[in-house]
Amino acid sequence: MALRKYKPTTPSRRFMTVPTFEEIDKVKPEKSLLVSLKSKAGRNNTGKITVRHRGCGAKRTYRLIDFKRDKDGIGAEVLSIEYDPNRSANIALVQYEDGEKRYILAPVGLRKGMKIMSGPTADIIPGSCLHIRDIPVGTLIHNIELYPGRGGQLVRSAGNTAQLMAKDTAYSQVRLPSGEVRMIRTDCKASIGQVSNTDHENISIGKAGRKRHMGFRPTVRGSVMNPNDHPHGGGEGKSPIGRPSPVTPWGKPALGLKTRKHKKASDRFIVKRRGSK
Repeated sequence: MALRKYKPTTPSRRFMTVPTFEEIDKVKPEKSLLVSLKSKAGRNNTGKITVRHRGCGAKRTYRLIDFKRDKDGIGAEVLSIEYDPNRSANIALVQYEDGEKRYILAPVGLRKGMKIMSGPTADIIPGSCLHIRDIPVGTLIHNIELYPGRGGQLVRSAGNTAQLMAKDTAYSQVRLPSGEVRMIRTDCKASIGQVSNTDHENISIGKAGRKRHMGFRPTVRGSVMNPNDHPHGGGEGKSPIGRPSPVTPWGKPALGLKTRKHKKASDRFIVKRRGSK
């Protein structure tokens, strides 16, 4: 999907870019697959803010996405490629031969009218979903399961893709977009191809108002707050933070603090870490 630039009629328009949506079909979303989405504004079920700087934004409905792809052996036709306000990737509305409709993540190259399938007999084409044991080594994949039957959890955002590097009886080696090579069970499922909307990372927001429409509120620096609001606050004029390293509003180190838990359970599946040579 290409990007469109505007003439600099205003300062905010000078650097703003938007997708051309040339791959998107101009259709209304499938009503049976829509769910109302309540604005949480970063709050949990008790009303406390657990994610700061969230709130407002344009109202939107949630599209139910089929991450499990569990209708094996039944062909499906792509009815349309649609925009999803809840994710960076495009989605595809498919209708199976038994009449059921579902939304799936749209890979690059998937077009209206194409036929796809899930299961061991599916062809290795964009949009098909198979167990990793049935996918040839070297194939680009996305929407990868970590646990059989739970549904895809890895490689789901726009433009991302992983590569199947090697296969064994129980586990396979998959190179993730970060460069990490990880062992994943061969009875987990994965979809073929690269996630659509590859130009998403090149979009320039252009102005603060556009970010507000997405549900993001302003972020204020701690150094301009009062001492009772942030550890970095206070002082005369533009003052230093007054401590060896930056901290969060609650006093925890903000740079380099290890937060991973249960490392022993997951580290044994990492063959090569991201960034390593």
